[in-house]
Amino acid sequence: MAREQHPRRNTGSELGNFLRARRTRVTPADVGLPAGVGLRRTPGLRREELATLAGVSIDYYTRLERGRETNPSPSVVDALGSALLLDEPELRHLRELAACAARGGVAERSAAVLARTVDPGLQLLLESMRPCPAHIVSRTMDLLAANPAGLRLMAGLEDWPEGRRNIVRYVFLHPTARVLFDDWENQIRGCVARLRALAGVEPDAPDLVGLVAELLAKSPDFVRLWERYDVRGHSHGAKTFHHPEAGTFTLGYHSLQPEGGSGQRMVAYHAAPGTPEYDVMVQLDREPVLAEAATGEPRRH
Repeated sequence: MAREQHPRRNTGSELGNFLRARRTRVTPADVGLPAGVGLRRTPGLRREELATLAGVSIDYYTRLERGRETNPSPSVVDALGSALLLDEPELRHLRELAACAARGGVAERSAAVLARTVDPGLQLLLESMRPCPAHIVSRTMDLLAANPAGLRLMAGLEDWPEGRRNIVRYVFLHPTARVLFDDWENQIRGCVARLRALAGVEPDAPDLVGLVAELLAKSPDFVRLWERYDVRGHSHGAKTFHHPEAGTFTLGYHSLQPEGGSGQRMVAYHAAPGTPEYDVMVQLDREPVLAEAATGEPRRH
């Protein structure tokens, strides 16, 4: 049985959990250390090896990892990030965890973060971007608004009630998702990373707790990735889809976060006019789904 990883019930500080998880993923060879002799009981670096690399005592580092030390200096945080080979998003997350630990685990969060109302101007942007698929999601990836292609691109998502339409829930639990995304594993890694980054600084956030608990209970793949403590999402690139109605195609995409502190993001897909991919976007934008066209009956929402 998988070990429960509910965000409310982590033992020790989130800072310590993150340090421990990342330490196990760095090998001595990665940082220029000899492997040593004998069997290594610990995957990755030992505590004393990481402490030496970061220039802190083993006692101090152990207290950090166990949640007994909660106020590391910025220089210590950066030294740990360097020793763990963190990239910029991961280092930024480590700094956020350290700041949260120094506040006693209380996250700085305004009511605006939990807002689910989409600004009318953003709604207009969604419409003006047609036929490019675009949608707006909350910080936990609830689908808040979409233009027609932005909804139909996620095949089968519109079959779910509006209150259940969440991109992370969709990629893990909807049977179509595994087939839809050519690189499903990469897709789910990015989704989990966004939730894990939020859970690190706001483990009791009401918009997060229920979703994570549901996915931990229903998806072994989510449990596997949740335990990795990845916090690096994807902001742009290309995705290949195997769409049940529109066929196989590749679209570029960008994930943009409007200013204002709502935590919402706009995800927009694109293709050059005159290409087959652009024609697919036009199809998704203007045509009803095949089931509706064949039966003459509207789909239930």
